[in-house]
Amino acid sequence: MSLLVVGSVAYDSIITPQAAADEVLGGSATFFATAASHFTPVNLVAVVGDDFHHQDIAFLKDRKVSLEGLQTAPGKTFRWKGRYLENMNDRETLYTHLNVFETFKPELPLSYRNSPFVFLANIGPELQYAVMQQVTKPLFVAMDTMNFWISGAPEPLRKILSVVDGLIINDAEVKELSGESNIFVGARKIQAMGPSTLIIKKGEHGALLVHNQSYFYCPAYPVTLLYDPTGAGDTFAGGFMGYLAKIGKVDDASLRWAVVYGSALASYCVEAFGIAAIRDLSAVDIQKRVDALTAMTRLPA
Repeated sequence: MSLLVVGSVAYDSIITPQAAADEVLGGSATFFATAASHFTPVNLVAVVGDDFHHQDIAFLKDRKVSLEGLQTAPGKTFRWKGRYLENMNDRETLYTHLNVFETFKPELPLSYRNSPFVFLANIGPELQYAVMQQVTKPLFVAMDTMNFWISGAPEPLRKILSVVDGLIINDAEVKELSGESNIFVGARKIQAMGPSTLIIKKGEHGALLVHNQSYFYCPAYPVTLLYDPTGAGDTFAGGFMGYLAKIGKVDDASLRWAVVYGSALASYCVEAFGIAAIRDLSAVDIQKRVDALTAMTRLPA
């Protein structure tokens, strides 16, 4: 089944303790679409400037990503530059140039509006809600958010939360959004706001799925060479939603497997700058990581 993503396409410049890279293809929608395209066709809605590289358009098309919803506006594409500290968890933003993304208003082509699976990447909650007014009875809608929107736009955020099925969020954001120090109590409070499904990312400590009244925990794959964490969360979301769209159903079992597949994709993402480590993965590569993750939690008979 087709999968719709609305988010950003950008060029990132990244400095890590190991190395640096300038102007690599990034953005939430790019990481998501690249990961999800290993499972299902992806309909992308975003905006780029007239400086966007032709080879990047060609790459997305090769990945079976529909670009009918990719707007091209006069000006420059969104740019971000950041530096990661030694622990590779903390980073400082050196600049954010929104450029054409500053006036982005997502407009869905008619062919996208009946997409059964929808992901609202990390954009303003008002824009996320505007997308929901354009889709027709999707089977499953998930969204991302961040502390900037939790503190800066609480009412619009509550509005979009009330109409989605799933929320992908990190553990610190759970505590901030819910006002609870206990992550499990906080998850239940967020469920009461609307989404019955929460995926709580815990970085190198894995991910927790809360679906209705059930819990599932998936460890992180033990990556020994952490090269660039940028986009790992969006890659996780792409693997998660791509798997669900591939099998075409949403139940407790499929959600658990989706978390495992999302974790597998994210583990590859951090091993190179940008999308380099996930763009050419094979199904065998992905399955190897999935098998490794399931083996880590398998008890002997």
